[in-house]
Amino acid sequence: MERIYYDSKTGNVERFMQKVTDLTGWTAQQIHPDMEVKHEGHLVTYTTRFGEVPETTKNFLQYASSYLLSVSSSGNRNWGRNFAMAGEKIANEYGIPLALKFELSGTNEDVNEFIAIIKARNYGNKRRGKELDFAQ
Repeated sequence: MERIYYDSKTGNVERFMQKVTDLTGWTAQQIHPDMEVKHEGHLVTYTTRFGEVPETTKNFLQYASSYLLSVSSSGNRNWGRNFAMAGEKIANEYGIPLALKFELSGTNEDVNEFIAIIKARNYGNKRRGKELDFAQ
């Protein structure tokens, strides 16, 4: 059973996570400042401003990054090269594999691709380098 930690501001990531949990039964927890992280999982976040990582996600990463097996991010393709850039920035700064970048709340194809990527990885060896890098 996979665990997903997510950050959502406008509801797009939350809707994406609802689709994922409806299909898989995985556990999804929205991050908040006083949450305690005790289990490994995957992070899904959004991109804010001009390709930036949200402050709430940055704060979460300060105490939970060692528990994260992958990161995925939402964005808007209208931002060009800054599309879903938060995931790339987190991957680079924390060495967490980038799993998927998707637009807004994701299409059904995005949801199925995310599920397939997460299911296909062997997480017995924590932080297995960049081999999870399937991001588009």
